[in-house]
Amino acid sequence: MSEHVIDFRSSDDHGHFRRALGRFATGVTVVTTRTADGKLEGLTANSFSSVSLDPPLVLWSLRRQAPSLANFTMAGHFAVNVLGTHQKHLCRHFATPQPDKFETVAHRIGDHGAPLIEEAIARFECRTEQIIEAGDHLIFLGRVLRAAHRDGEPLIFATGALCSAATLPADAPAHDSTANNAFANRERAS
Repeated sequence: MSEHVIDFRSSDDHGHFRRALGRFATGVTVVTTRTADGKLEGLTANSFSSVSLDPPLVLWSLRRQAPSLANFTMAGHFAVNVLGTHQKHLCRHFATPQPDKFETVAHRIGDHGAPLIEEAIARFECRTEQIIEAGDHLIFLGRVLRAAHRDGEPLIFATGALCSAATLPADAPAHDSTANNAFANRERAS
């Protein structure tokens, strides 16, 4: 197995960097908002992450060249809809430009104005706390005002493909028991 070392000295390094980032599996979300004039916006994002439990904060990032950037920065609120494997079709749907992305998608308007996708396995309604400039993206830090979740298998994005989780048996050998114990302790403390 070969290893690609990335020194950012050639244009190929950006492709290798992207592939290296793809080794970190993420969930798939649709981030939504509603403009002051009532236009609904939504886009597929896998940059979603928790930040803090107290206060409840999350973040996601948006490319500076995104057509919806102005609408998200002006709205003041957004919702993060975590997709389940049964919603794989919505990943591509919200990643594709079209005049009205919500026309054929079951949704309702949340308490804070952003569209909530029906049957999402988790939803976070947020107020934009801060927008942070970060290279070719803007990071949206949001205070969670309301959250909901339901049973379902999360849709996962890894190595450039959509997939689902496979639970490892509890008796699987651990490569690093110190790291596994630290993770288990952190999970119990959460």
